[in-house]
Amino acid sequence: MELSLAQALNRALRDALREDPDVVVYGEDVGPLGGVFRVTDGLTAEFGEERCFDAPIAESGIVGTAIGMAMNGLRPVVEMQFDAFGYPAFQQVVSHLAKMRNRTMGRLGLPVVVRVPYGGGIGGVEHHSDSSEAYYAHTPGLTVVTPAGPADGYSMLRDAIALPDPVIFLEPKRLYWSKAEVGAPARTEALDRAVVRRAGSDVTLLAYGPTVPTALEAAEAAHADGCAVEVVDLRSLAPFDDATVTASVRRTGRAVVVHEASTFGGYGAEVAARVTEQCFHYLEAPVLRVGGFDIPYPPPKLEHLHLPGVDRILDAIARLQWESGWTPGAAPGGPAGAGPALPAARSTS
Repeated sequence: MELSLAQALNRALRDALREDPDVVVYGEDVGPLGGVFRVTDGLTAEFGEERCFDAPIAESGIVGTAIGMAMNGLRPVVEMQFDAFGYPAFQQVVSHLAKMRNRTMGRLGLPVVVRVPYGGGIGGVEHHSDSSEAYYAHTPGLTVVTPAGPADGYSMLRDAIALPDPVIFLEPKRLYWSKAEVGAPARTEALDRAVVRRAGSDVTLLAYGPTVPTALEAAEAAHADGCAVEVVDLRSLAPFDDATVTASVRRTGRAVVVHEASTFGGYGAEVAARVTEQCFHYLEAPVLRVGGFDIPYPPPKLEHLHLPGVDRILDAIARLQWESGWTPGAAPGGPAGAGPALPAARSTS
């Protein structure tokens, strides 16, 4: 059936609650209201207030109680409501949630999922549109994932709830109402694997969460100019799927990382470094980043200027063309002026 991302996440929570009596869902306004984005709609009515309930407006307390619940056999799924609302809980996440297995020498895991609606694109005011993924991905002990569509939303949330260790589950707010076909309850790719969403041979766009549809749109626009763009959806930010990413970049010889967060110190810097370290001899040009500007998140009417769009991605692709003397669509060993030919192994692997 066709579901929105919000509906797919709701279905995942509903199925997890039905199948496992240890799963509990709670957070701010997730009970009878069904959450700000209606992701938990109907769960309290079906499972009762002992399984899906509202918590006080105290994010640190929400995560702290989840830690205690998990230590005593439950599998809590908690919601931060908005990305920047999660900062008061950061000490609990970093100092306790992420470190408990290491602190107990592997004896105690914490199967806690922290759901975080994140990113822009909805015209949210201050504290409602942050991209905080780099903070979490930098913390050892946390799995950090983000879906870019309904099918992955269902599958990845189910897999996250099943894990024996904590997961930061980042939900792109602007994609909550995007719809796609979701089949019978079935898993997509493994939680920790990236996926090639569009094949190409000239340049790789590495995106995740809210920027995946933008990258696909840019790839389609580039195709009109004869440029074959490959789009890789990272899906898992920590752990990172080096194998899928490096295989793509070694085929194309060029890469652009796209994310909404501020570029300086952003997650894209880690991706660019890993790609450069592992693909150095395959790269025809530097790995480029297209991200948000290095400013506090702007007011709602200006966010379209801040968020990376198709034009900025195409500009990055054009810079790669200039940096490497490459003409999109030129066949290896083509006529003079067509740009340097890629090594045969790279163009056929």
